[in-house]
Amino acid sequence: MIITGDDSEYIAFVKALLRDQFLMTDLGPLRYFLGIEVSSISDGFYISQEKYIQDLLARAALGDERTVETPMELNVKLQSTDGDLLPDPTRYLHLVGSLVYLDVTPPVISYLVHILSQFVSAPTTVHYSHLLRVLRYLHGTITRRIFFPRSSSLQLSAIRTLRGRVILRIVVHFLLTVCFLVVRSLLGRRRNRRRFPVRVLRLSCVLWPC
Repeated sequence: MIITGDDSEYIAFVKALLRDQFLMTDLGPLRYFLGIEVSSISDGFYISQEKYIQDLLARAALGDERTVETPMELNVKLQSTDGDLLPDPTRYLHLVGSLVYLDVTPPVISYLVHILSQFVSAPTTVHYSHLLRVLRYLHGTITRRIFFPRSSSLQLSAIRTLRGRVILRIVVHFLLTVCFLVVRSLLGRRRNRRRFPVRVLRLSCVLWPC
């Protein structure tokens, strides 16, 4: 569970209420949550998934250090009939499934992951080659992070520029993904009284980097 806000006293009040109802451990300021790394500085905070990418690349075992500038070539339209069927699609399914949880911090791969996931029932050698290209792109951009400044306004404004639309997509996608992972994690727990961690994130502004 993540508790976030700009009022330390109210955060302490919420934790006290939770402590009265559940056995809990306060893990302090947020550092790592469901594969997302959070780094706070005086001007705001960064989110990244560098460790998640490192683990994914280790499992992928690419065998070389090549990188690419873009996750997908221009004007590529993948079809189910492209290439030969993979004799064992297990590796393809595993890697694509892992990428689904990765497109929070590099949202540029969201569209391609969506395309690749359409062929999980019968992946081919062509689909797999495009999957490897995504992994090589991630290898070359592994240190990139998203910055959320503290000075951001929480007011929703009309966004007309391309950069603004991209930022809006990043924020919405991040929030929806985190909510989905939290709900899935909670549903997997038994409803009896047990210990669970609570991470506290003290931020003056966290949601709207306009």
